[in-house]
Amino acid sequence: MTIAPDDARRDARLYQVMRDFVSSMDDTLPGKFEITKEGIVHDMMAPAGPHELTTLRVRKRLEKVMPEELVAHTGTPDVEDAPEGIMRHPDVMVIAEVDMEVEGSFAPRTLIAAIEVVSRSNPDNDWVSKMRDYPLVGIPLYAIFDPRTGSGAVLSDIHPTPNGPRYATRKDFVYGEDITIGEWTISTDNLPRYA
Repeated sequence: MTIAPDDARRDARLYQVMRDFVSSMDDTLPGKFEITKEGIVHDMMAPAGPHELTTLRVRKRLEKVMPEELVAHTGTPDVEDAPEGIMRHPDVMVIAEVDMEVEGSFAPRTLIAAIEVVSRSNPDNDWVSKMRDYPLVGIPLYAIFDPRTGSGAVLSDIHPTPNGPRYATRKDFVYGEDITIGEWTISTDNLPRYA
């Protein structure tokens, strides 16, 4: 799709309005705000224990097998591609420590992988929207852990499609299997499930 200059300016203004709104809501309302191609996503629920424990265990397992200069980061800031109108906050970001030395949001193309633990309250955000947004902004690997089902997927190999860039390779897994994210293999044993 071609965007005319007027459309591009309008899209940039709309994105800035959404960005300002999200910034103003930080620490005001519970949950997490992100900006997608469709608009603002608000995951109203605070992450549950199984979500946070999965995030912690995946982070620790990755950091045991990755080189020291890489981190499995779980904090702020967001990952933002303003020209695409996308601002996301992965549960775990695999990134070189040197690429974290920036002011403001991380550039998505500096991420090696984005890892999400599916929210009980909004699973489509992880399985649909982020599966579309992450290849669009150039994140080469996307891993999804779903405590609802005890399963997940690792997506890779971005390729062009008529609907924009998408992941070409999907490797599904069930909890208990070893999985490979990029060059690193970790166990999915003892990951909690939602009750």
